Amino acid sequence: QVQLVESGGQLVQAGGSLRLSCAASGRSFRGYAMGWFRQTPGKERAFVAAIRWNDGFTYYADSVRGRFTVSRDSPKNTMYLQMSSLKPEDTAVYYCAAANSAVIFTAMQRYDYWGQGTQVTVSS
Repeated sequence: QVQLVESGGQLVQAGGSLRLSCAASGRSFRGYAMGWFRQTPGKERAFVAAIRWNDGFTYYADSVRGRFTVSRDSPKNTMYLQMSSLKPEDTAVYYCAAANSAVIFTAMQRYDYWGQGTQVTVSS
């Protein structure tokens, strides 16, 4: 059974940094893609960033490009999201997701497994 567990969310001041982790268990995601999404109340879950496990290719939403970095640690089967220059509008519940595909998609419907989410709050 595949499990994704996020951690690292917390309250941080605007301009600060934070690193989220997503620990995967149940299978190796080598050869597949994993991503980060975020959601605020009343809105759809929005794509943030994704990484292709095999070669480390990454893709970002325009709103976070240059501020966020997605990476993975293959031996640990863990994906990270390093967030810097945080803004109040980055406040959301952040979810990690994994796809049964090596193609990076931005649509949440393309992802097959989800974590429970971790709250990130950026104060102004």
